[in-house]
Amino acid sequence: MSEKHRKEQDTCALASRRGKIGGEAVLEGIMMKSGGTYSIALRQQGPDKKIRVSNHPYTTIRDKYRILRLPIIRGVVNMVESLLLSYKVLDISAEAWGLEEEEEPTKFELFLKKVFGANITNFIMAIAGILGLVLGFGLFFFLPMLATKGLDMLLGNNLGWFKNLTEGIIRIAIFVLYVCAVSHMNDIHRVFQYHGAEHKTIFCYEAGLPLTVENVRRQIRFHPRCGTSFIFVALILSIIVASFITWDSLWVRLLIKIPMLPLIVGLSFEFIKYAGTHDNVFTHILSAPGLWMQRLTTKEPDDDQIEVAISAVKDVLREEYPDFASEAVPGEDYRIVKEETIEDTDTAAAV
Repeated sequence: MSEKHRKEQDTCALASRRGKIGGEAVLEGIMMKSGGTYSIALRQQGPDKKIRVSNHPYTTIRDKYRILRLPIIRGVVNMVESLLLSYKVLDISAEAWGLEEEEEPTKFELFLKKVFGANITNFIMAIAGILGLVLGFGLFFFLPMLATKGLDMLLGNNLGWFKNLTEGIIRIAIFVLYVCAVSHMNDIHRVFQYHGAEHKTIFCYEAGLPLTVENVRRQIRFHPRCGTSFIFVALILSIIVASFITWDSLWVRLLIKIPMLPLIVGLSFEFIKYAGTHDNVFTHILSAPGLWMQRLTTKEPDDDQIEVAISAVKDVLREEYPDFASEAVPGEDYRIVKEETIEDTDTAAAV
């Protein structure tokens, strides 16, 4: 085989890896998803702190209905499915760390358990989700509009078109301040470290390098396909879309904005999808704010966290890493990773 032909093959192999895998950080662990499978790797409690992995099938409604795979629409569907999967994965990680059993149940909790039985967890998650939506709606939708309207009145109604820009800047500022505030919480800081480990490991895999702690550590932690970048793109697009909506009434403006959300989500998804597989001036410019924001939502991971990320990648891509091994735990749906198989010992997995 000629050197030119070999390089062409390597280039194609690397291109096929871009966008093949994605993930998210959870409590003391990482979830990686590829195709119809996702794996969760968690660092266990205890003196040995071994890594446990569990592999799960993943199905999307987009496979069933062709119309849901159309541009824009697929972005909306993807967001809903991603949120549902995130709730499920976070619940698994919380249960693994015993967060649901830290305190004795209160009388109210016992009452709920009596009423809802085995469905109490789903009930609590649903209530938490609704409260989260209400809080997010108030913070990121109504508050920026109200603040902009008040500022415009103070300036004698002279803001004009700049009301849209002002509202967008206030919304972005609230988001940045919120992330800054929660990043100082111990548990969230560790989640952000795992977030960094997730990005670095994906970069290492996409570069075709052997998955070792050293190789992963050398990668950058800012990824264009990150959910943080998605949020920032959505915030910027919302400024453009909102410029066509009346300011005559805040309630009318709010009611018009709500049905526009799917369009913003869909367009943001398409851009992130494009930016994740293309490297040009256009994607660099529009990705820059989201990549900058990842300086807050990702932190440099330690070696233990990188090992968890590597385990998640290898478990979800078992066909590419046949030497990765784990032992079943009797009566449990997870397995314990054999430490000697976490890192690649040669270049067999490299491109």
